[in-house]
Amino acid sequence: MAVTRRNILSDANVRAQFGKAVNQLKQESSGRTTADFGVAGAAVDVSTYDLFVIWHYQTMMTLTPAGNSAGRNAAHRGSIFLPWHRVMLMLFESNLQRVLGDDTFGLPYWDWAKDGDSTAAKQKKSKVWAVDCMGGSGSPVKNGPFRFVAADPASFRVRIEADAFGRLRPVNRGLQRAFATSGIGTLPTSQSVKDALQLSPYDEAQWDADSDGFRNRVEGWSGGPDGEPWMHNRVHVWVGGDMGPGTSPNDPVFFMNHCNVDRIWESWMKKNGRIYKPTMTAPADLAGQRIDDPIASPDSTTTPRAVLDVSSVYVYDALP
Repeated sequence: MAVTRRNILSDANVRAQFGKAVNQLKQESSGRTTADFGVAGAAVDVSTYDLFVIWHYQTMMTLTPAGNSAGRNAAHRGSIFLPWHRVMLMLFESNLQRVLGDDTFGLPYWDWAKDGDSTAAKQKKSKVWAVDCMGGSGSPVKNGPFRFVAADPASFRVRIEADAFGRLRPVNRGLQRAFATSGIGTLPTSQSVKDALQLSPYDEAQWDADSDGFRNRVEGWSGGPDGEPWMHNRVHVWVGGDMGPGTSPNDPVFFMNHCNVDRIWESWMKKNGRIYKPTMTAPADLAGQRIDDPIASPDSTTTPRAVLDVSSVYVYDALP
């Protein structure tokens, strides 16, 4: 039976369960260490939660195909962006269900466009940043379920990050957020979502950060005012702090951002059909992005085609 993914602000129990489950995954050993992922220095235990941080980062470092000059990697800057993150969200959701012992729990989404319709000042005071939801900004964040308490080793801690040379390294610090401090003062709006939903096709040549079409608009390399980051990218930049680099799953709001992006994609497919480009007739220099190419995931047989219809797994309480 499909679970229902809900707006995190619509259900207090969903908020509480999300925070509880994330912290459980943070405390749970994955049975692997940093040495297993080529991280230099003494081997440090990797939590189940931090597997997702490492997976996301390493996938960003994997060009598809290797050596391409467009910057397409196995999860971003190309057609694979939406299918790859859909697979990641489903795996994360299944782990939340497992630690909660509740197979009816659906990963919540953050409807950032609704906040984006408010003033810049009100966006920083959205209920999503309340103590009973995601907590606020800070370096470190000191309230909410992901707050840092120096004397409490069980409090939420960032345990893996990338250094200035792009190498992963173990750390032990609090979560960092810095709203609207990187030159992006506002979130995307409901109108930006409506505009994206009018775009067709799903994607097109050059199949990268310069492409026209729905995927690139939602990913956020095109369509922003004065060339600014847009939609998904804009949310990352606006939240700032740990949402900025390739290790952005360090901030649990990462998953709610991508859940909302997935919700927008689902709405687009309801209108346009469950279609994906490029197809397998595309040249080999798009390997890793085509409809039947394996997605870089723990299940290497998953393909974009396999996740175009996931209605047997989850549905959304409402589509934009």
